[in-house]
Amino acid sequence: MFTCIIGGFLGTGKTTLLMKIAGRCRLSGVKVAILVNEMGEVGIDGATIKAEGYDAVELPDGCICCSLSGTLQNALKSIERDIHPDIIIIEPTGLALPHKVKELVRTSLIDSDRTYIAGLADAVRFDDLMEKKGEFFKRQLHASDIILITKSDMSDKEDLKRISDLLKMMHPGRDVIFVSSVTGEGIDETARRILNG
Repeated sequence: MFTCIIGGFLGTGKTTLLMKIAGRCRLSGVKVAILVNEMGEVGIDGATIKAEGYDAVELPDGCICCSLSGTLQNALKSIERDIHPDIIIIEPTGLALPHKVKELVRTSLIDSDRTYIAGLADAVRFDDLMEKKGEFFKRQLHASDIILITKSDMSDKEDLKRISDLLKMMHPGRDVIFVSSVTGEGIDETARRILNG
């Protein structure tokens, strides 16, 4: 079994992108389970994902890399035992640090070495996030195996190149892919990278 953590700030497009990637995995014959962590008591993202026919587990009202770490580990073991997926896609809250979630996954699952982090950077809000939350934003992305610049359809080519160049400078050796849930840009490549680990 393989796990993928899709991390990024609230509003970056995690849930929409997650469902697109899960759809590509399912078309490839891969059995997908999804674990969603939300800060509020009402699990809107989880309900949306379940409505699309995916096996989804919600961990509401807390952060899985902090107050819900034990709950996350129990949920992962239950998913492995009850659903037997080929891949678990984890969507942490926008306040989580994906590398901490990865550490928890490694202590929970037998096949823990196969954990992939896709870090999301919002093209539309990139400059604002860098200005207001720069250090945290860098920490969210630093352990990513791949960095996805979301909402690529809403930015011009010059801006996207500038953002991509900056991210590559901040995170050397990481591949950066432009993705759009609207146009489908980068979705197939992202799904392929995730599945190939």
